[in-house]
Amino acid sequence: MDWVTVGLLVAGALTAGFINGFAGFGTALVASGFWFLVLPAHVVPPLIILAALAGQVVGLWKLSGRMDFRLSIYLISGGVLGVPVGALLLSVLDPNVVKTTIGWFLIAYALFQLKGLPAAMVSAPEDGFADRSIGFVGGVLGGFAGLSGVLPLIWLQLKRLSPADQRARYQPFNLFILMLSAVAMVALGKVDTELMAYAGVAIPFSLLGAVVGANMFLSISEKGFQRAVLVLLMLSGCFIVSQSLM
Repeated sequence: MDWVTVGLLVAGALTAGFINGFAGFGTALVASGFWFLVLPAHVVPPLIILAALAGQVVGLWKLSGRMDFRLSIYLISGGVLGVPVGALLLSVLDPNVVKTTIGWFLIAYALFQLKGLPAAMVSAPEDGFADRSIGFVGGVLGGFAGLSGVLPLIWLQLKRLSPADQRARYQPFNLFILMLSAVAMVALGKVDTELMAYAGVAIPFSLLGAVVGANMFLSISEKGFQRAVLVLLMLSGCFIVSQSLM
């Protein structure tokens, strides 16, 4: 690894770790903007999953009193089925096409919410079918590209839950799905010495960034957090779309 590679690897790990610690998601949306510039394309998805998992562990440690796995059970049960599907899709679909579509969706959704336009309010049936369906798609995106958190987060926002209640549900979901995604990557033979060399540099800085981000989350107001998450979603969408235009 040359110094440019190391620099962007570290910058991506620190930035994505901070966002992950602060918002409880976002490693894939942020780190890919740095890592696809200098790393082999086949290394980036599994590296993102490992870095995201490290950040989620920090979140579990720093915010353990705010997590409730019981509230995530419907999302998790759907996500478990989606992860292997997403991992298998890596060999079938073009990741850039899928992520570009997600990017445009994130931009439109964030602008819609930031402008204060009337937001839809949804409710899930008592049996949790809607939550399981959202969890399944989130699991597919997690196994495919480490993007497990975006759709459940938007779903919980549309349900008008408070930021604290949102995070109590989607962070345990993210942690569980990323653990399964990491296992799937190992089973598919995508974890090798090349990947671990990059991970050895990135993971410590992901952990450091996540600690700083989690501490900031504890000090921000609910309104400030909600707006920050929407801005993050919009910027992440811009990152993804800009990559497809290069």
